Order: sequence, then structure tokens, then C-alpha cells
Amino acid sequence: MKRATLWPDDLLPDHCVPPPWPGREVRLDGTVTYVRETPATVPGAEPALYVHGLGGSAQNWTDLAGLLAGRLDGQAIDLPGFGRSEPGRRYTISSFAQRVIRWIEHSGRGPVHLFGNSLGGAVSVQLAAVRPDLVRTLTLISPALPFLDVRRSLQGRMLPLLAIPRGERLAAWRLAQRAPEAMAQQVMEACVADLSRISEQRRREALEEIRIRYEATHYAAAYVRTFRGLVSSFLRSYLPGSGSLWRLARAVRAPTLVVGGRHDRLVDVRVAPQTARVIPDSRLMILDGVGHVAQLEVPRLVARAVLALLAETGESAMRPDMAG
Repeated sequence: MKRATLWPDDLLPDHCVPPPWPGREVRLDGTVTYVRETPATVPGAEPALYVHGLGGSAQNWTDLAGLLAGRLDGQAIDLPGFGRSEPGRRYTISSFAQRVIRWIEHSGRGPVHLFGNSLGGAVSVQLAAVRPDLVRTLTLISPALPFLDVRRSLQGRMLPLLAIPRGERLAAWRLAQRAPEAMAQQVMEACVADLSRISEQRRREALEEIRIRYEATHYAAAYVRTFRGLVSSFLRSYLPGSGSLWRLARAVRAPTLVVGGRHDRLVDVRVAPQTARVIPDSRLMILDGVGHVAQLEVPRLVARAVLALLAETGESAMRPDMAG
């Protein structure tokens, strides 16, 4: 593990708040996967793929993908059951990883620069470990790798729901009792350390995403079953066997950037440094005053670290500055 470096800020595009990138429905293996495209602004750009977290969507990557469009040709997918994608049959880390693998194969864009936030980070670690031929570099933002102290996550209060038969129905009922505006505010407060960093446009878009969740009859079941799959993967990681996410992380060979926020309320803040220690070729950036979704809260800073990673791995000759 080494310290992450930062690309010069003045080499990034000027600040703006782009609208969500255009998306399309793609039928893959009998179900619809929704994909957003962030076209590169230069010829010869390399492919990137962005994978969101639990309860998120491809829209979570709007700002970062735009900032990197001068280097990367981006796609962001909605995982099965989330965003605008149709529900899946299974909601485990392995099943999500297989879905992302199938997308990369279907699109013919591999190997890609792979990005994962939270749940998407765990999915991306598994993918990079089992299919290294599909991954050029790996960027993990608050990856949801295993930890057992539930007091270190707001999600810990959801654990009793997993013990209730058909807990999905109770989750759906609770969702229906809360106004979309209140739910959007609750999600923002859980994910973001400093809400002043989130523009009014992004807040409106978050509310629209919440409304989509309310209209999707499968959403509550997808959320609860995914959370159950994530917790199960955490428990298996501390038992003998080949399915441990920590063992898979040790097998990752792609150059990796790990980003964590010291004010993360959803993933134990000790996980990001541990991830960087376990992955052999890793760089770590821990951000003061930042929460669970650094790509939304401080996208320029994350973009600078990504561009420095690309430079270090031979993609550019310009020397980056050291990260603070």
C-alpha cells in the first residue's frame, strides 16, 4: 500500500453540474439492464465502467464520469433491481459480479477501468479477482468489504429485518409510510458528510430517483435481499473457505485506488485502509470531512486521484502532485 497522488486541479475541466448522462435499456440474458453513457471528449479514450452501491443507481456517477471524460469513455450500469434495471433472480455479491461480467462481455469493451462504490466496491473486488483479464485499473470508493461491528454503520439497525419472515413486505410498508421528500433527505444525510456540497440540481435528481423507487414494486424486496446477501458475505469472510471477500481482495492484481471518508456512516471507516493493505498494488486516500459517497461529495478530488493512478500506470507522462 502507498499514498495516493493527485493530478493537478487546473488540468481538470471547469466546474459545472451536468445533467444525468443519457441512458438506454439493454436486454441481456432475458432481462433489462439500464446503462448510462458518458461519451469521451477525446479520441482514443479507454473504457470505464461504474458500479453503484446498495440503493443507488448509475446516476450516482454523473459528476465523476464527466470529469474523467477527457480520459475515459464511461458507462454506468444499474444493478438488477435498482435504478431502472429489471429485478434479478438472486441478490448476492457473486450474482451481481456475474451480471457485470456479462455486461462487459456483451459490450465488448473489456478490459475496463472499473469503479465501485459501497456494494459496487465489493462486487468490483470479486470481479477483479476472478476475471483479471477484464480489469485495467480498479477504483474503490468506501467499498463495502466485511466488518462485524454493526455499531459502526447506520445499516446495523436494519439487521432485525433480516430475521423476520418476508421482511421485504415490512420494508415495503415502511417505505410507503414515508414521503419521498423525507426519504430523499434521510438518504442524503446518511451518505453525505457536508450537505452544502450537494447542489440543488443534485437534490432534485435524488428526489426523482426516490420517486422511481416508490413506483417499482420490486424495489423493497431487492433492497432487503441484497442487504441479506451482503451480510451473508461478511459472515462467510471470517470462516474457512474460498468465498471470503478478503481472500478475493488479496487475489486482485490490477493497480488499485482506495478512497475512504472519515465521516462515513454506512461502512466502518477502518475498512478502506484495510482494503488497501490487503490488495497488493494499492494506493490509499482518506478524506477528512467526507462521507460515504466521495464521488458525489468531492468529485474533483476523486477525479484527481484517478487521473494520477492512470498516469502512474503508464497512461500519461505528466507528474502528479502528492495527495494531502
